[in-house]
Amino acid sequence: MTDIITLSDPRVAAVPLDDCDEPLVDLRDVPELLLDGRQADGLGAYARTRSGVLGRLLRAQRALPSGTRFLVVEGYRPPELQRVYFEGYSADLRAAHPEASPARIRELASAYISPPEVAPHVSGGAIDLTLCTEEGTELALGTEVNATPEESGNACRTDAPNIDATARAHREVMRRALTSAGFVNYPTEWWHWSYGDRYWALLSGQRAARYGPVELPDGTQHATAPA
Repeated sequence: MTDIITLSDPRVAAVPLDDCDEPLVDLRDVPELLLDGRQADGLGAYARTRSGVLGRLLRAQRALPSGTRFLVVEGYRPPELQRVYFEGYSADLRAAHPEASPARIRELASAYISPPEVAPHVSGGAIDLTLCTEEGTELALGTEVNATPEESGNACRTDAPNIDATARAHREVMRRALTSAGFVNYPTEWWHWSYGDRYWALLSGQRAARYGPVELPDGTQHATAPA
């Protein structure tokens, strides 16, 4: 984890929270965006983000090269689901590393699944996405979205050396577009970008996070695509 701040780092949890109360909006209402169904759920949680994230995502997409679009895989994730994911992956790691301390297991797990109390996805500020053509055909980015460090040989890391030149170029295209719109990347996952959460605040030098954990309301607001 050299030079990488993971989500298990105490500095992330120490970031103050000043939630701006932006609503969750439904990206399925936004024709400019393409959504993939691999993480779809019965409540449509995967298709939600905070309204400010939507605006920045559209701005980033306009910065992409002609003929290229984002394919959104997952946005908001309910806190309980995040907890299930984290505990399940932690159990797998404990079985693979029985000698590891609880703190080490937490650190290893956070390279792939965030600890629930600081998870960017549960704030509505994170989005997992990849690149595709105008028709929706995914471009090569070196691994599948959500590939684990174990199965990818750490090629899931954004700056992984063990990917080809095409995948590296596509990751750079994503980086330029998304950083220009104010997102930060979680460097162990090339597909994970966020705005407004505690991790974003720490990396951006902000005083406080704009988005904290939020529950999916019974009636989520529909989105009107901002300029």
